[in-house]
Order: sequence, then structure tokens, then C-alpha cells
Amino acid sequence: MSEAAITGMEASAAKILTRAIEMERHGKYQTALVCYQEGIDLLLEVLKASKDPNKKKHYRSKIEEYMTQAEKVKVLLERLKQEGKYHEQLKIEDNATGHGYSAIFSPYMDETVVEVWIEDAYIRSYHQVNNFLRFCELLCTRCDNLKTVNLSTSTDDNNSSNQQENIACIARSLSQRGIILNVNYVSNLHDREIRFSNGWIIKVGRGLDYFKKVDKFCIGFHDMNQRPCHSTTVDIFHSKHTRDR
Repeated sequence: MSEAAITGMEASAAKILTRAIEMERHGKYQTALVCYQEGIDLLLEVLKASKDPNKKKHYRSKIEEYMTQAEKVKVLLERLKQEGKYHEQLKIEDNATGHGYSAIFSPYMDETVVEVWIEDAYIRSYHQVNNFLRFCELLCTRCDNLKTVNLSTSTDDNNSSNQQENIACIARSLSQRGIILNVNYVSNLHDREIRFSNGWIIKVGRGLDYFKKVDKFCIGFHDMNQRPCHSTTVDIFHSKHTRDR
């Protein structure tokens, strides 16, 4: 690996670890833990690639320092989860960017997730079903052992056949990956929350439909992290006991 590549990787690690410290300072321990892990992994790659003994010594020292801090965060996080006291809140301002599904949900998705429950009354219109599809794509990327997705939503009174046909298409696509999609159409559904079988519960005030519309050839059309958002609040909890399968 070239020196330029090593320098670039070190800079990336520093940026991620700085974010880890910031997230920890603000009580966002799960996000902080993920950032610590990602930053440490990058520093380990830098350590392997470096030829300078003095730099290797420095990298080992920093890795040990961050591993110690990450372990402290992990212990604190586990204690809060066991006590049922974990609560993190994120306020998304109007027109803010950087809040795509990967940014919001990825820290809580991993190989321990085998089942997901989504309650969102507004998976009805074409763009809302597309939002659900994007969320399912993220699940497939992040949750290697996912077996079941449960969706509760309301019926689109104006075009229920298209809605159900599009969701059925997603179900067929998921089934090809060994994932079952169960859909329940509920007439009086008001809750908007997502539950993961690893205990994480995420409530988004606007559900999955918190993005603003952008033109087809504008930045943010494909990359949702670049798309402006509507104002909303995200509340994150953890429960030791999720509902039975």
C-alpha cells in the first residue's frame, strides 16, 4: 500500500473516531460504538500497512486507547439496555440532509436481527412503497440472518390494487433471498415504529416518508443521504423483550 493510501486511510479513521467521541459525548452510545469499531478497523489496516516502527508503535497505542474507550461504551450501553433506560432522540430539521435510511438505521442492524416489524400507515402511494423497498434493501445489506419482515400499513383507497401489487412484488423479491414478507392491512393504524428482534425500537414521527421530493436529475434522487428532509423526530429505545414471532 502506498504512503498516500495509508495517509488517506488514517485520515478516514481519524474522522470516524472523532465522530465516535462526539456521539458518546451526546449520549448516542450505539452510534458511538459502531463508529469506534469502524475507526479501529481502519487503524488496524493502517498498522498492517505501515513499515515505520515508530509509527507502528503510535498506531498500537491509539488502537489500545480507542479499544478501551469502546469497551467502556459497550458496558454502559449494555447496562442501560438491561435496565430498560436507553433512549436516544434525534431531531431532523426542515431541509436537513445526511439522514438517509443507512444513517438512521444502520447502527441498529446487524447479524443478530432475524425478524423486523414495521408499523407505518403510509406505505400506500408509489413513492411510499419505493421508500419501503429502499428500507428492505438496507435490511438485506445489513442483516445477514434476516428471515421475516412484518409490515402493517393502511390501504390506499384511491389505488389499492397498485399498492398491493407493488408490495407483492417486493415480497416475491425478498422470498428469492429466503426472507418472508408478511403484510397486514389495517384500517385504523396510527403508530409509526420499527422493531428489530435484537431489541431496538425506532420511532420516526413521519414514518419512512420523511424525505422531500426532488427532480429526477437532481442530487438526492438516488442517494437519500443527499436528499432534503421534512422536519421530524426520531426516538430510539431498547427493550429486552420484543414481541413473539
